[in-house]
Amino acid sequence: MSERFSCERGLGSAVEAPALVSLYTFSPRYDLDRVGGVISRIGHPNFGQSVAGKILVCPGVQGGIAGGWAFLMMKGRGVGFAGLVFGDVNPVMVQGAAAAGIPIVSGVDPDIFKRLASGTKIRLDPCARIVEIIG
Repeated sequence: MSERFSCERGLGSAVEAPALVSLYTFSPRYDLDRVGGVISRIGHPNFGQSVAGKILVCPGVQGGIAGGWAFLMMKGRGVGFAGLVFGDVNPVMVQGAAAAGIPIVSGVDPDIFKRLASGTKIRLDPCARIVEIIG
């Protein structure tokens, strides 16, 4: 039986991919090597992990315009996210995800951070406003 978590808002198509879970807010400018598609901030718990083809799950975001352009550039290089799941998000991240065609949700049930581990396959359905653990 799968486990589902509700979200308040969503944009984009449904996608299935492994989760990359972080308990820290996410900054595309400071946390990412946007060319290689890996978490590059020294000391970050996910340091060195690839984001390519993963659904990032984290409680919030930091940053502005750089994030929006980062998503589009990374997708063009083939190292972008499959999806984005946030507790809180700002409009620039949503605009960047939309421009890059990356499914995104916000206002996710905070219990997800207690129940989900990196590498677990999840289904993100922004239209239904659901994140579901499937494997």
